[in-house]
Amino acid sequence: MTSPPSNTLLDILIVGGSNAGLSAALVLGRARRQVVLLNHGQPRNAPSPGVHGFLTRDGTPPAELRRIAYEQLKPYPSVTVRSGEAAQARRHAEGFSVTTRAGETYRARAVLLASGVVDELPPLPGLAERWGHQVVHCPYCHGWEVRERPLAVLSNEPWTCEYALTVRGWSDDLVLLTNGPAALDDSERQRLLRNAIQINEHPISRLDAGPEGQVRVVFDDGSLLDRSALFHRPRQHQASDLARQLGCELHTPIPGTEIIQVDPMGQTTVHGVYAAGDAATMMQQAIVAASAGMVAASMLNRELLQQDFA
Repeated sequence: MTSPPSNTLLDILIVGGSNAGLSAALVLGRARRQVVLLNHGQPRNAPSPGVHGFLTRDGTPPAELRRIAYEQLKPYPSVTVRSGEAAQARRHAEGFSVTTRAGETYRARAVLLASGVVDELPPLPGLAERWGHQVVHCPYCHGWEVRERPLAVLSNEPWTCEYALTVRGWSDDLVLLTNGPAALDDSERQRLLRNAIQINEHPISRLDAGPEGQVRVVFDDGSLLDRSALFHRPRQHQASDLARQLGCELHTPIPGTEIIQVDPMGQTTVHGVYAAGDAATMMQQAIVAASAGMVAASMLNRELLQQDFA
């Protein structure tokens, strides 16, 4: 991988160097496209011990999966990986320009946003340091390892009932912790109780280490609850403001989560700008992101081929 001259008009600039961006870079490298992949080095799944549900890579640590991906980009000389955080983007006659916080500017005919989202963790003492291990968000990613064990769901959001019922599929012993009066209507409350999900509305003081690797929930009244894992689906925001700067439409599928609006092929509402991965979907799993990156890259290449051979 060789660096293009600073004044080069790239075919495609990829913003984001995790599963979606790396998958797209591989497809575009094999299509002989001049690509720069801009990686800020802060992947969302870094705290997780392993990627799950990824065919042939189940349980692989996220860092190892990325290492393999970067290694597999090396045979493709038209792909350059650069470190940096994209800060500003604008459209121009030839396409787009993106400038990093360090002041480097890249010009490209098209842009693929694979910049991800940021989890907004609640300010509950002891939660952040357990995130990705004892406190997790996705039962499809982490449920198998704690199946049939005592679990808890920490949630008091509009999606609480459905989320708790989802986690219930991995354990018969589940407690919903609302950390205060539950924002449940009567039908939701009855549905949870009917399916053997206990509801605990006591305010929580902190999370501590429990026995045998469990997480201990300490309530304000001094009572304790030990669980093998605590599931929490946080609110999120876009990791990058580039979509807004470029005029892409965003939408809110559920309160507290805003994603870039794309069609099934990854095209945003701005011609020449595609998006893939967590930034553009609620299905936030590594294999889904990799698949979306591949689809968006293929459609971007198709779009450029139509221009090249008009």
